[in-house]
Amino acid sequence: MIGKMADEKEFDEKAGNSDSDEEDEDEDEEENVNGRNNEEEDESEFDDPEDFVDDITDEELLGDILVEKPKETTGTDRIIVVDNVPTISPDRLEKLKNVIRKVFSKFGKIVTEHYPQDENGQTKGFIFLEFSNANDAAQAVKTANGYKLDKHHIFAVNHFEDFDKLVSLTKDWEPPTKQPYVEQANLRSWLLDPDCNDQYVVIHGGGDKVGIMWNTPQEPILSRERMNWTETYVRWSPKGSYLATFHYQGIALWGGEEFKRIMRFSHPGVQLIDFSPCERYLVTFSPLTDTPDDPQAIVIWDIRTGNKKRGFLCGDQSQWPVFKWSAKGKYFGRLGEDSISIYETPSFGLLEKKSLKIQDVRDFAWSPSDDMIAFWVPENKDTPARVTLMEIPSRKEIRVKNLFNVSECKVFWHQKGDYLAVKVDRYTKSKKGLYYNLELFRVRERQIPVDVVEMKEAVTAFSWEPGGSKFAIIHGESPRISASFYNMEEKGKVTLLKTFEKKQVNSIFWSPTGQFCILAGLRNMNGVLEFYDTADVVCMNQAEHFMATDVEWDPTGRFVATSVSWWAHKVDNGYYIWSFQGKLLQRHALDQFCSLLWRPRPPTLLTEADIKNIKKDIKKFQRMFEIKDRMSQSRASKELIERRRRKMKDYQGYRQKKNMEFTQQKALRLELRNGIDTDELDSNADEFEDESVEFFIKEETTEVEE
Repeated sequence: MIGKMADEKEFDEKAGNSDSDEEDEDEDEEENVNGRNNEEEDESEFDDPEDFVDDITDEELLGDILVEKPKETTGTDRIIVVDNVPTISPDRLEKLKNVIRKVFSKFGKIVTEHYPQDENGQTKGFIFLEFSNANDAAQAVKTANGYKLDKHHIFAVNHFEDFDKLVSLTKDWEPPTKQPYVEQANLRSWLLDPDCNDQYVVIHGGGDKVGIMWNTPQEPILSRERMNWTETYVRWSPKGSYLATFHYQGIALWGGEEFKRIMRFSHPGVQLIDFSPCERYLVTFSPLTDTPDDPQAIVIWDIRTGNKKRGFLCGDQSQWPVFKWSAKGKYFGRLGEDSISIYETPSFGLLEKKSLKIQDVRDFAWSPSDDMIAFWVPENKDTPARVTLMEIPSRKEIRVKNLFNVSECKVFWHQKGDYLAVKVDRYTKSKKGLYYNLELFRVRERQIPVDVVEMKEAVTAFSWEPGGSKFAIIHGESPRISASFYNMEEKGKVTLLKTFEKKQVNSIFWSPTGQFCILAGLRNMNGVLEFYDTADVVCMNQAEHFMATDVEWDPTGRFVATSVSWWAHKVDNGYYIWSFQGKLLQRHALDQFCSLLWRPRPPTLLTEADIKNIKKDIKKFQRMFEIKDRMSQSRASKELIERRRRKMKDYQGYRQKKNMEFTQQKALRLELRNGIDTDELDSNADEFEDESVEFFIKEETTEVEE
């Protein structure tokens, strides 16, 4: 301490007498001003009393500096514990370490790793990992918990600090408060309608109004309507349980008889969504900034809990949906560069921890009924193009078809997975032109035989009959456009049922129950509509909805809606309701009408045998429903008469109210008209004079020949 004081004194002396000189000058100046010397001041005025206690804290004086003071920490927030690690012998320990590093190093730098071992050197099934910072450790716990190393080892990852919290639990335990039972909304309530009417949602008013309507034979009945219910558009879930609305903050799901909010998912800037077929998962997409460390562009949510299951990077994928789901929602896949990534639920991990490596793969599609995918690969030098059917998860190729001179392929699955159609565009030998054919796979038959239908004209539209064995195609170019219907009922033979030539159509819409089909010319074809019965392949009716943009079948196949969307055209907006035979039932013109979507129904609980028995006894049911329809019409007539009576009663009440106001205001009218009563013109007719006013309108000159 003495040495330190000496050093400071020596430093002052080396620094010169500048400081002391300045002090002397200040003292002289102060002496001249005050007229007395500082030395004469009483220095005791600046001394603290003997019993003085300083009550000013360091936080008050140096609060902003103390905030940056390093805090004491145990360092355990960077350590995680991984359970369910394989128990192995010492000779395989290094291999296990490499696997663990590969899994956890993507979350951050691993500083320390510890593998506890018993007296024989065998691992104990859990390990300790220390990361360089706490954020990396938290991300590892969040993402790697539940990671499936193999079918016997699923990681359980926790913070090391969590064990300290469990050890320090208090002994005073209080049972949780019993929560009152809250009845949940019935998500299938609309199916209980006694008349089996369907619902549909309409957006109009430029997107400001959203209404849920009951479709009745006479006129739609409004069930719910809300202003600004969504910011863009709405969408039903595959089974009709939920209605999804879009908001800047995310997605909201509504359901039940009152359409109360069931769940909401926070994903700012969301633009697109997709449901899994089982309605358990929701996929959302937002184009906002994405980071590789925490992917947020595409998020998969659990609908029941609202929890985020996994996030994905958007990548260069331009089509939506990015993920394609298997029939039961057990798997979903994504097309990548030279690969197809198949993920499984509920772990949302990569199936067998590796993608399907398929060079130059262009597209794939799931079977609507089985865990099977179909994909196609273009030609590569001397290797022909090929279409492959592969089982999942075994990855067994059950059918491969080689194709030559291929320009483009497109895959179409039958609704029940019975057939697969591949539309192939092929080059001619000179490579200057194209010719076309359909490769038709009979998936349910032994060894999956393939039928080929050759086409001389380009196929612009293809569609399978739901539940049947027919398909329809539109081929040719304007003005020579044709529509053809085929049948695959006979084994080993594809039968052309009929071709209709010179049609102004570009779209095919099958009834959800099959047999009936609409060929439509939408958007640039003036809304031509042709209704077909494919049992006899006859056109039942031809109609037109001018400038129609959309055609939507109801889920039962009894009705179909055509509409002109304000999003596509700014005039003649509204929708029509037709019967399946092409009879126009309702016209609805709505200001700035945007879209109409029928509410889907869940799959029927009836078996194939039950449906056959119903069709067999259809006449008996038909008589019963005819009686019910007449009663419904009679009830509707009574309701119409009653509604007219209510309106007449309201009118009479309004008229009586205005007559009373007219009588009460008579004194005021007399005052304003100088006591002249103009209400009774007959009694005061002598006091008035008729006056005629003439004014010039126009002058016409006609020349008359002599």
